[in-house]
Amino acid sequence: MKPLERLGEAHTPDGTLLQLYRHDGAYLIRADGVELMSTRRHHSEDKLAEVACAPLAATRGARVLIGGLGLGFTLREALRHLGPDAEVVVAELVADVIEWNANPAYALSAEAMADPRVRIVHDDVSNVLRKNSGGFHAIMLDTDNGPEGMIMKENSRLYATRGIANTMAALKPGGTIAYWSVGDDPDFERSLQNAGLDVKAMKVRAHVTSGPWHTLYIAR
Repeated sequence: MKPLERLGEAHTPDGTLLQLYRHDGAYLIRADGVELMSTRRHHSEDKLAEVACAPLAATRGARVLIGGLGLGFTLREALRHLGPDAEVVVAELVADVIEWNANPAYALSAEAMADPRVRIVHDDVSNVLRKNSGGFHAIMLDTDNGPEGMIMKENSRLYATRGIANTMAALKPGGTIAYWSVGDDPDFERSLQNAGLDVKAMKVRAHVTSGPWHTLYIAR
């Protein structure tokens, strides 16, 4: 059996321990011992970017925001769908997560992060939203495990009423917000609807053909 290698660890502002591991060519991040994400299962992260960015393929100067770098799958899929003059802003709260992805020794996101369309911001995505009123054609939020399955408490405000309002304010007219969630959250869906958004819930598997079902909330 191949060993589980611990490659690095970091703490979030609220003290949650994040650890990066490699096992048999795959990478995973655990938060306080709970698996948060893995390179073996990322279909739902890919789909998050697809539904938000594919409609912008022909939009000149498309500008999108990704909340949470993770293992870079949403970023890489967004780049695949956007034009050469697009800008992809990625807000990541933990500096070590940025460093892990940028490390060319790991098979993660070094190439994608070097793309001239990409701007990595070391900051809370809530701050980036407040600083960019009307700034984005699409916003993709994949922080933690979504509104209901949260592990890191600093992410909770993003899914509260004021956080939804701040996210809406950062959209351009006709823009799209795509939320990733580990599972269904009817209360959060109602909160989006009560904010005046047209919401579609999509069930997407973690892997193309297997694994648990995740939920995407596409709000316009």
